[in-house]
Amino acid sequence: MAQSNFIDHVRIHCRSGNGGAGSVHFRREKHVPKGGPDGGNGGRGGHIVLKGNTQMWTLLHLRYRKHVIAGNGENGSGQRSTGSDGEDIVLEVPLGTVARDAETNEILFEINEHDEEKILAQGGRGGLGNENFKTATNQTPRYAQPGEDGQEGWFVLELKLLADVGLVGFPNAGKSTLLSVLSAAKPEIADYPFTTLVPNLGVVAYRDHKSFVMADIPGIIEGAAEGKGLGIRFLRHIERNSILLFLIPADADDIEKEYQILLNELEKYNPELLDKERLLAISKSDMLDEEMINEMKELLPKGVSTLFISSVANQGLTELKDLIWKSINK
Repeated sequence: MAQSNFIDHVRIHCRSGNGGAGSVHFRREKHVPKGGPDGGNGGRGGHIVLKGNTQMWTLLHLRYRKHVIAGNGENGSGQRSTGSDGEDIVLEVPLGTVARDAETNEILFEINEHDEEKILAQGGRGGLGNENFKTATNQTPRYAQPGEDGQEGWFVLELKLLADVGLVGFPNAGKSTLLSVLSAAKPEIADYPFTTLVPNLGVVAYRDHKSFVMADIPGIIEGAAEGKGLGIRFLRHIERNSILLFLIPADADDIEKEYQILLNELEKYNPELLDKERLLAISKSDMLDEEMINEMKELLPKGVSTLFISSVANQGLTELKDLIWKSINK
């Protein structure tokens, strides 16, 4: 099943290459019996590098690659010959990939642009050959530097989806249906909770050949920030969205209460999420008449732009896209 290919968290062990040793060598030619030192430097050890790729959307290719080992640098040699650098290992990753130290959980860097490269584990420097240690008082140094050791350790790679709009709502609120109607994405849709087990991305076409990216995040339940349901595994994908579109169905018992529960879960996970632009869409509104809509408007949360929509009846979707586009370009 295609959805099982979405992997957003991997743990890998990396070992960069050792630097090559510098050479202890002296120039020896037929008519130069006592030539000076000419030992070359050792080559640099290979780096392990992460490189952004817009065509990738999962870390699946790294799931079973537990050990990544770069090449060692070659030793230097006579005639000032520098050893070859060790072979770098370049791991392509989707945009939005965060690299962490597995021991300390410290964030090392993030990859956010196509072809952006950052070193995850740096190769050791090559040692200097004895030619570098020649001085006026030491004409024949008989020593050289060894190469530096490479880095070794466990790293965690996390993917946080990059999207303009993140859909936030309880399971079965109609997020997948909305995404399928607005874009060409084809998420699994059914009438039971947690149909969406992985985030789905869709490109929504707008006027004059413009577009924006919408992410359908698996449904939040009360207690998600503590790990209930699908837990915080998917809450991190909301961090990268410019706008949060809250989706609450028209048949909800208490729309304002559901909205507050969703806000509370986001705040528990990361208070900075509340600084993002928020919109509210009341889904499944085709079951409401005009009088019911007017009555419900009095009970809606204050301070958030709200629209009544129906993905099935194609109701209010143009207005929703206009509102989203205006909010993105504020």
